[in-house]
Amino acid sequence: MAVADSRPDLGSTRMATHASAFTPDRSRTLRRCAWALAWLALAVLSIDFLVGVHAKYHAVTAEAYAMFWSRRAWLWTHLAGGALTIVLGPLQFLSRWPRPFARLHRASGWMYVSGILIGSIGATGLIATSPAPFAIRSAFAATALAWLGTGLVALMAIRRAQVVVHRRWMTRNYLVTLSPVTFRLLLHGAIAAGIAPSPDMIAALLWASWALPLVAYEMAGRTAGRARMAPTA
Repeated sequence: MAVADSRPDLGSTRMATHASAFTPDRSRTLRRCAWALAWLALAVLSIDFLVGVHAKYHAVTAEAYAMFWSRRAWLWTHLAGGALTIVLGPLQFLSRWPRPFARLHRASGWMYVSGILIGSIGATGLIATSPAPFAIRSAFAATALAWLGTGLVALMAIRRAQVVVHRRWMTRNYLVTLSPVTFRLLLHGAIAAGIAPSPDMIAALLWASWALPLVAYEMAGRTAGRARMAPTA
């Protein structure tokens, strides 16, 4: 008759200890840290973009504005609305959690929506008066529609008190808001890779500047959802 071994199973103990290290609270903290780092990186890139735009157009001359000189009013309108949303976006995400900031969140939210509307008016004027090829104009139009559409869906969601839906669509909208920043990075990457800019490439990068971040966000959300639903041992 065999005698049961009463000694502790060291391997099982180590596995249990390793598994316990990844508690739900710790996983939540790691996710929040990852999102904080991601938003910090986006903030740095956004500031760099806004500084670059100001440096390019602060001198109101025909040489500085080039093809936008005769359409500079539309350009100023678009840049004003875009800059407002880029700056207010991080404030919206930071002020949505603590209850004492509820009024600030609502006020900045209405300013954010106003920025979208102002920027969209400027974008419409630029597209309508642009001498660029159709591929580029259609890509700009699609970007403007995605920007305005995601913002309106987020606004309608919060008007219906659908807070979770509102937050998701606000995230999607801000990713589209950052499409000029993403486009700039993609363009610099293509030039660094030795690819000469062409109308078709510019149009493709315009589409990718907001479509790729949205796809990545949806994939990340589904992956996180499956991880939350996975049974724990």
